[in-house]
Amino acid sequence: MKFFQNQIKLKPFSRGFYLITNEVLEAIPELKQINIGQLQVFIKHTSASLTINENADYTVREDFESHFNKFVPENAPYYKHNFEGSDDMPAHIKASLIGASIQIPITNGKLNLGIWQGIYLCEHRDYGGSRQLVITAFGI
Repeated sequence: MKFFQNQIKLKPFSRGFYLITNEVLEAIPELKQINIGQLQVFIKHTSASLTINENADYTVREDFESHFNKFVPENAPYYKHNFEGSDDMPAHIKASLIGASIQIPITNGKLNLGIWQGIYLCEHRDYGGSRQLVITAFGI
C-alpha cells in the first residue's frame, strides 16, 4: 500500500462556501500513482469545515451560506463564547455540524467524484484567515 501526505495553506477567504477541488488536486500529484484507494482531506481549524456538494451552480453555495446563517444565528443571547466577535460561536457550531474532514474514493489515479460534486471549504468567520489542510492519499 502507498501513502502520500501533504499539507497546504489556502489563501484567506471571507465567510462563505468555496470550491477548492483544484487546490486539493494540485497539492497531491501522487494521487496518479494510486489505482484503488482513498483521499482524506482534513482541516486544522475549529471555525471552518469541509464538505462535498454541487460544483457547477454557484447559487448552491450562496444558499448554503444563507441557510446556515439562519440555522445558526449570530448574537444569540445564550452564547457565552463571544470574545472574538459575534461570528465566533456560530462558526464553531457550523464547523461541528458540517465536519472537519472528507473522504473520497480514488479510482485509476483520479478522484471518483460524481459529475456535479466538488470539495467545499466552508468558511464560517467573516475574516477567518488562511486555512491549513492535511491531504492524505493511500491505496494500491
